[in-house]
Amino acid sequence: MHSNAYDDGWCEGWQALGLSKKEPGRFAKARRAGEENGFRACVAGGLAMRGEKAMTVRENDAATEDRRDIASGGPSVAWQRFQVSYDYPVHFTRGLFTPENPVLIDSLARLEPTKRHRCLVFIDDGVLCSNPGLKAAVIAYAEAHGDHIDLACPPIPVPGGERIKNELYFIEDIQQRLVDHHLDRHSYVIVIGGGAVLDAVGLVAATTHRGVRLIRVPTTVLSQNDSGVGVKNGVNLQGVKNFIGTFAPPFAVLNDSDLIEELPSREKIAGMAEAVKVALIRDAAFFTWLERNADDLVTFAPEAMATMIRRCAELHMHQIGHGGDPFEAGSARPLDFGHWSAHKLESLTHHHLRHGEAVAIGIALDARYSVLIGLLAEGEDIRIVSLLEHLGFRLWHPALETTANDGTVAVIKGLKDFQEHLGGELTVTLLEDIGVGVEVHDVDEAIMLEAIAWLKTRAGA
Repeated sequence: MHSNAYDDGWCEGWQALGLSKKEPGRFAKARRAGEENGFRACVAGGLAMRGEKAMTVRENDAATEDRRDIASGGPSVAWQRFQVSYDYPVHFTRGLFTPENPVLIDSLARLEPTKRHRCLVFIDDGVLCSNPGLKAAVIAYAEAHGDHIDLACPPIPVPGGERIKNELYFIEDIQQRLVDHHLDRHSYVIVIGGGAVLDAVGLVAATTHRGVRLIRVPTTVLSQNDSGVGVKNGVNLQGVKNFIGTFAPPFAVLNDSDLIEELPSREKIAGMAEAVKVALIRDAAFFTWLERNADDLVTFAPEAMATMIRRCAELHMHQIGHGGDPFEAGSARPLDFGHWSAHKLESLTHHHLRHGEAVAIGIALDARYSVLIGLLAEGEDIRIVSLLEHLGFRLWHPALETTANDGTVAVIKGLKDFQEHLGGELTVTLLEDIGVGVEVHDVDEAIMLEAIAWLKTRAGA
């Protein structure tokens, strides 16, 4: 027996094909034919109009089998299946905390426009050092929009960089702040900072009450064009990067280009590695644009920087939203091209190498390896490393030659760490062409060592 929603779904679905219950003979015949031939898409069509989810053919068949098992007294299994859709805005603006800028208040009010929203703000202490007026600007913005913002307390500084991810005390302290200020699941945590701070505070927000709304305000090139627009958070444990973390999409991401202008040159350059990375695996035209605009980028021309950040963010968002595996349930992670060695280099250098700097080396290494195994045309590796060098990256570090206790080159062990973090078989993204990434499941260590030696020779080390 069909439920009313199921019956109405059939009616609305067949009506879309020009049939109606007012023609009982034709409708009944069509309905029988539809059931016999599996045209349950009509049900889906009808229920979609009503905002309800219909069973797929497979789900309906599984449910039918369950009923048969129960009726016969035999063993049975009930499958629970549902889908959850996510959406969040990524804004690109200037002067986010000037009272006249509506981006933050509009983001807070997106679901409940008349509510006064309780907010707790955390700020990267490194950002406060370069922008000492930011704390006062946040308070002034909240006061100007007092009808909609209930600021729980003045913004709270937290340590910037990998320190906040390496010492779990900070996670406990941030979590205690949420408890002390009585944040609930409809409250907001607003985090202003670089990628490490977004990761750490994001983990706290995702695990408090099983999820408090999180608004990210990335303050580095790398976090505005890559990590800040994604769906991950995490902290380090036992020397393993992002060993503890969750997949938790933010409520909104607010990119303020004014915050980029306050950055030291080294930080601005470091974030450009992610733009080169995503261009190499997904967008040859963007890679060409990076080559043509390298002079403007290396001098941090505002228009070029804004274009680079936005296009890079859009490509990352498209891969996450349309790549088929936003929460990385499989073994492939194309957005981590160049990262298997980068993560290991960060650890080997005790994070003296910035993430972007390590990624640049990883990109150069995997580009050369792609040429050596015949995937990428000879000379394209030169083109790639030339761009990275033009942007200001040094593509050699002595840590590439560090050996482990067993005498093996330590960075090569990054392949095993990478596989363990992903699970399943080893899957590394290499290059088939500029703009075309390809997954491989085996890496020849001897050839990879040749690629390392090539980088050393090129650097004149």
